[in-house]
Amino acid sequence: MWLSRLLIVAVLVVAAGAQTPGVHPISGRRYAPVMGYQGAPWLERGEREEEEAPDVALNVLKIPRGASVADIGAGSGYITVRLAARVGPTGRVYANDVQPQMLNMLSRRLSNSRISNVTLIEGTLDDPKLPAASVDLALMVDVYHELSAPQTMLRHLREALKPGGRLVLLEYRKEDPTVPIKPEHKMSVAEAKLEVEAEGFTLQKVDEALPRQHILIFVARPTP
Repeated sequence: MWLSRLLIVAVLVVAAGAQTPGVHPISGRRYAPVMGYQGAPWLERGEREEEEAPDVALNVLKIPRGASVADIGAGSGYITVRLAARVGPTGRVYANDVQPQMLNMLSRRLSNSRISNVTLIEGTLDDPKLPAASVDLALMVDVYHELSAPQTMLRHLREALKPGGRLVLLEYRKEDPTVPIKPEHKMSVAEAKLEVEAEGFTLQKVDEALPRQHILIFVARPTP
């Protein structure tokens, strides 16, 4: 009996350890838990327009017609449909997510709105499954801080960018305690710079036009 109890305790300890969020080996930042597809209504909340000003962010990025862009962690498509309108019929949006339920929601949204310039991609936790040298812009909106394998993901994103392409992160400002978001779902400029530049990027610009988020624009450094 005591042996059985000991084994049960051991299994519980191992399970608890497996559920412990990871820590970035360079910055020491603890990875935030991923929001499940059940949280999709929060992505579509009416307040989001005022709180995040998504069109202001896209104006800052000056995305040209005909561009090829990737929405990494697209979720239910709140940003995807805006990107599709920006790039126009000659452009292409790759909407990536690891949750098939999110992609199903997005597929219905695209069908209902008759949007045809979006390609859905089911990625993995460490690979967006994008074609090599395929995108002018890879965008992550409130996503990067949830990546559980950010180093590997960044290497794949670097490969997916065309020469001169940009990687852009929108992240809630950790430097501002008045931003009403849990600390693990915020990032500072210093954290993002440290982590992303370690994977072959350079922080080109920090734009603070948004009410609560940093717009962090990175470019890939030339391969030696």
